[in-house]
Amino acid sequence: MSDLQVEVTEGKGWKAGNLDGMGEGPGFRKVRTELGVTEMGVNAIVLPAKVGTGAHWHERQEEVYFVHEGTLRFTMGENDEESVTLGPGGVIRVEAATQRSVANVGDTEATYIVFGSAGGYVGRDGSHREGQPRVVPVEG
Repeated sequence: MSDLQVEVTEGKGWKAGNLDGMGEGPGFRKVRTELGVTEMGVNAIVLPAKVGTGAHWHERQEEVYFVHEGTLRFTMGENDEESVTLGPGGVIRVEAATQRSVANVGDTEATYIVFGSAGGYVGRDGSHREGQPRVVPVEG
C-alpha cells in the first residue's frame, strides 16, 4: 500500500480523504458528508461498465460533472436531444432545469464527481502571503 491518505483525516479548518475510503463497489461516495462540506453538494459516483443513470433535473441547483476515470456519455434534454462523451479529465456544466442522464459507455468501471450549488459566484476573494511566490518548488 502507498503512503497516500485513504482514511478521512482532519486538522484545523480542513478535512482530507480518498474516494476509496468513502465506500466500496458501485454507487455513491458521499464526499459532502465525509468531508463536512456545507456550501455545495459534492458526491462521487462509480458506475459499472455499460450502466447508466435515469434522467434527472433540479429546481435551483446547477451541476458540474468531472470525469475521474472511464468513458461517460452525458445526455441532455427532455427527449435526449443532445449528448457528449467525455473521458478522464472531461468536465461538463448543466443548468438546473436541464434534464440529464449519465451512461458508462466504456468496458471498465467509471467514476465521476458532481458538484452542485445554487446561489452564485462570490467573486475572486483570495489572498496570498506577502513576498511568497505563487509557484514554489517541492523538495523531497
